[in-house]
Amino acid sequence: MKILKGHTKILLMLIDIIIIGIAYYLTSFLVYDIFYINSAILKERIINTIFISIFSYEIFLNLFQSYKNITKYETGWDYVRYILICLMSSAFVSAINMLFDLNLLSVKMNLLAATVIAGMFITYRLVIRFLLNSLIPNSREGKEPVEKAKNLLIIGGGNAASQIIKSIKSSMKNVYNIIGIIDDDKSKWNYAISGIPIIGGREKILEICKASKVDVIFFSISNIKNEDKKDIIHICQNTGAKIRILPSTEDIIKNKKILENLRDVEIEDILGREPIVLDNKNIKELIENKIILVTGGGGSIGSELCRQIAKYNPAKLVIFDIYENNLYNIEMELKANYPQISVVALVGSVRDKAKLENVFDTYKPYIVFHAAAHKHVPLMEASPLEAIKNNIFGTYNVVNLCDKHNVKRFTLVSTDKAVNPTNIMGATKRMCEMIVQAKNRVSNTEYVAVRFGNVLGSNGSVVPLFKKQIASGGPVTVTHREITRFFMTIPEAVSLILQATAYADGGEIFVLDMGEPVKIYDLAESLIKLSGFEPNVDMPIKITGLRPGEKLYEELLMSEEGLQSTKHNKIFVAEPLDISQKQIEEKIEMLKELIKDENISKETIKRTIKQVVPTYHEPKDK
Repeated sequence: MKILKGHTKILLMLIDIIIIGIAYYLTSFLVYDIFYINSAILKERIINTIFISIFSYEIFLNLFQSYKNITKYETGWDYVRYILICLMSSAFVSAINMLFDLNLLSVKMNLLAATVIAGMFITYRLVIRFLLNSLIPNSREGKEPVEKAKNLLIIGGGNAASQIIKSIKSSMKNVYNIIGIIDDDKSKWNYAISGIPIIGGREKILEICKASKVDVIFFSISNIKNEDKKDIIHICQNTGAKIRILPSTEDIIKNKKILENLRDVEIEDILGREPIVLDNKNIKELIENKIILVTGGGGSIGSELCRQIAKYNPAKLVIFDIYENNLYNIEMELKANYPQISVVALVGSVRDKAKLENVFDTYKPYIVFHAAAHKHVPLMEASPLEAIKNNIFGTYNVVNLCDKHNVKRFTLVSTDKAVNPTNIMGATKRMCEMIVQAKNRVSNTEYVAVRFGNVLGSNGSVVPLFKKQIASGGPVTVTHREITRFFMTIPEAVSLILQATAYADGGEIFVLDMGEPVKIYDLAESLIKLSGFEPNVDMPIKITGLRPGEKLYEELLMSEEGLQSTKHNKIFVAEPLDISQKQIEEKIEMLKELIKDENISKETIKRTIKQVVPTYHEPKDK
């Protein structure tokens, strides 16, 4: 094999020369009778034509660098090129014959021979390619042991599956052994793609995986309803096989190597939520060529707000955050992705009224998105004064400055924990909603709040915690077996925040439809399975008990009284609070007295919070 490798070009040239000679003799037999073929005159014409043709064909084969091709990886275009080479060579031979009157074979004979030569060129190269790809194993450097190929099942019998199969057959046949294809389209059953059979629909997945000991499943459908995707992935999870998934069509276009686009299944894939459809025109009119300020812009929600705002081409995007590392990261990301936009990153706290005053004086924002807040429930239970200072007084500062500087619109990022709050964090966010609605009554600025539940992947979400626990070998900790939460993705939540802001007239509390609640225990089980482990077999789940201020069930956002629909089916408006600016100022004075004493008891703090936020109460579920 090593000797052949060094002389591949010479070997191919010899085969091509032999084919040219054979082709002319074959065509002669087809055109002339046996007596004329045996005549010395025709033999001389055939031999002369063969010699001239060999010269002509080799010129064009080398001109098109055909001998530099790696036969194993030749594609359809390479075979088309061989046909063109044969036609041009034939035309060249005929042209020489006419110019120099060499008494060669006729144009018709040359064209017929070219057809035979092209067919033989392509046929023998296809045979070589088949032998190299199918019968001869890929060579390996050194003497490393050859690992057994993993049994692979492909979900989806479309173009993506075809590309995956071709890629594996051409370069990864020792890595994957393709068992078959699953597709719900019954018209495809019992057919094959590149020799791989389409076995049946999703109901066959468990059976095939068990019978064929499938190690890996490739989910190769990019255009599918989320509910169907969720259902199929759930079935795949119960096979014990590693699941890899094809992302969106947009992601595939960015990277044409389809195998490199396959990724691990994320928790978002199994929630089954349909993508959000936005009224982009309204959002664009709101943001384009405007100066936008985002407080808490380095956080999980704030940074995604900045990313989505940047898409609508603001005149300037001012990002304000106390944590410099996150602030720096989002600044660098936006400057790289949106060089045409002026991005200003400022370190500062919303507690610092003087700093905020300077920001508003300098940049004069048109719209303010207020995402700065302490959001971690147990930490705020331990440090309630910090929640009051940062959440309530920080919001109060920004709200007042928006009024003073004639900001067009202010949007508060709120939480479902503000509904009948059982913890300090939720109570402070409820107070923020009250501040916003009261201020809207007396200001030209349009104040709104957007309330939603947990977001997957945010800094305070259980998902990153579970992933860390799984990576470290467990156990995965859940506070209660029956605890449930509402979930949506960060991009989804932020998209709805922008849409709600575009709809606002002022004074609304927009409530986002979070879908069905998710049991945290089930979420933990899914993440463990996605990581290739069996819950409570390979990876234990430990119940730790509810934390301070934690509810067993969050309030169903859709059940709140007075909820009204909007133009968007995922956004609703809660009934406005009947609270005046004077009442807010009285509550603020109570809280100012409270935060003067760092040694004040938690019981006193909770009693005061109860006076300020009447809906606040201790959790009943322990």
